[in-house]
Amino acid sequence: MADFDAQVRESQAQVAEAQVKISELTSRIEAARRKMAAGTDATLDIENATLEDVHAHTEAMNANIAELIMGLDDVTAGFSKDFAEMRDKTGWESFVGIFSEAKSESMRQERMRTASVDDKLQDLISKSDIIVRLLESQLAVLNEQKAKVEGNLVETLDEREAVVGELEALRAEILAMDPKIIELENRISMTQDAAARTKLESELADVNTRYNELVQQEQVKLAKSQTLERYIEKGKTWVDSLQNQAATQMVLINKLQTDTKQRVVLYDALTKSLKTAQQQDVAHRINEIGVKTDQEAQTAMAGIGAATNARMADMLEAHEDHMVFARKVLEQKQKADERFARRFSAIVQKHDKNLYGG
Repeated sequence: MADFDAQVRESQAQVAEAQVKISELTSRIEAARRKMAAGTDATLDIENATLEDVHAHTEAMNANIAELIMGLDDVTAGFSKDFAEMRDKTGWESFVGIFSEAKSESMRQERMRTASVDDKLQDLISKSDIIVRLLESQLAVLNEQKAKVEGNLVETLDEREAVVGELEALRAEILAMDPKIIELENRISMTQDAAARTKLESELADVNTRYNELVQQEQVKLAKSQTLERYIEKGKTWVDSLQNQAATQMVLINKLQTDTKQRVVLYDALTKSLKTAQQQDVAHRINEIGVKTDQEAQTAMAGIGAATNARMADMLEAHEDHMVFARKVLEQKQKADERFARRFSAIVQKHDKNLYGG
């Protein structure tokens, strides 16, 4: 399928580009953390536009992959029709039937008996595996980047807690100096003795020097706290983004894996239906022939009938287990489809209304 292969190549390119963008954004966060640790300018160079660019790109990437998945669903939906057509006679078989109905029927039954769905099933599974590998690769990068940023955030949160503690201690010391400064100023205004006044003014100058030092330290600590706070907020935003992207990848992976299970069940059910229909046709013809044969042939047919009944009994006994498994898979698929539809409602709507290219 050329379209599928082209879409896969496009998705592979999008995934590769997304991983580069995600790694670059994480690198900026790490670079800012190193600047802060070194005490140099730690102006955070994570701009909202950069984050929005990553989001826009990953949305386009996931939308493309979602369309790939919907395409596989369409192929699966066509299987029942393909199997129904297998039961009908081909043009050649109908032509042969003009001259020999028995030969035509024999050809149809042989074709049904040897009909294989393995190629189609394996093709779909291989296509699902290609997409799953893409998604798992992206998920691994997302989790790796998330772990890096979370590690940086833990260190930064501890550092900011320490800085805030130091800032509060400075403010408490500054606040405690106010009464002393006011007292010295009052004493100076009331002192008449020149020597005593000079001593008080010298003491006030020392207190004011210390006060100004503390205010300056407060401003430095405040600026550092604000820088750390901006870093933490940006880091949290990026972690949330990575977490959400990872959740989207997991939804897509879960749908694909559940779809694969469902396809195996569907193929198995359709194959059994096809084979059973062929067996019933053969049994019906054996019965017709048996009426026209002698007693010896009838005895042989009775043996065949008994063996057929035993086989059908085995199939019926196994059917219950098969249906329990089939129902379980269908329940899983329904849940996976609901999660997929919630995340990709626009893609589902476009697919259902055939709005491609609009």
